[in-house]
Amino acid sequence: MSENTRPKNIVLVHGGFVDGSGWQGVYEQLSQEGYRVCIVQNPTLSLDGDVAATRQVLDALDGPAVLVGHSYGGVVITEAGNHDKVTDLVYIAAFAPDKGESVSTLIADPPPGAPVPPILPPRDGFLFLDRNKFASSFAADVPANLAAFMADSQVPWGVDALNGAVSRPAWRTKPAWYLVAADDRMIPPPAQRSMAERSGAQTVEVPGSHSVYVSRPSAVADLIKQAAGH
Repeated sequence: MSENTRPKNIVLVHGGFVDGSGWQGVYEQLSQEGYRVCIVQNPTLSLDGDVAATRQVLDALDGPAVLVGHSYGGVVITEAGNHDKVTDLVYIAAFAPDKGESVSTLIADPPPGAPVPPILPPRDGFLFLDRNKFASSFAADVPANLAAFMADSQVPWGVDALNGAVSRPAWRTKPAWYLVAADDRMIPPPAQRSMAERSGAQTVEVPGSHSVYVSRPSAVADLIKQAAGH
């Protein structure tokens, strides 16, 4: 890819239970290096709605973009990544579904001994994590006061979003990159490695919880820069 066509736009897509503010550290690092960084605020009511929110951000850009997703955001970018402005997909401890797959299908049969995310029973069609177990499962390497804030500011995650299935996985036609969080207790690292391999992603692995994008912004930004500069 020539210097002129390398993407200078980066679009960051958050996952379930959180909003886009967790990307602040990654945003600051990439912005300081001259990238135009946009944060999608997913409603997380349905996959279709979150894909539409992401496409709206992509539509407004002035050129090509690297599309980045964390956790459930990986499902969103797998579908929204078919947008003609997207050059590369970057998965950060994220689901990378194939056609017909959803978060629900990907977590349906956990391997023996895998950590079980402390997701509470649905309430009025929405999911939450047990706030008392949030830090240990989602944000074990984040400062305690920040992990507590994340637990108490959870975004309701719609069951419809969890069940939203991908119709056309963009990683089948576009380069993929994957950061495996080696200490993740939400999406087991073996599942991350398997999805990364299946998608043909160039993969790095770093020590980190599911909130690696918060706790290790430099490692996350470095992989995004690789995707933008290859």
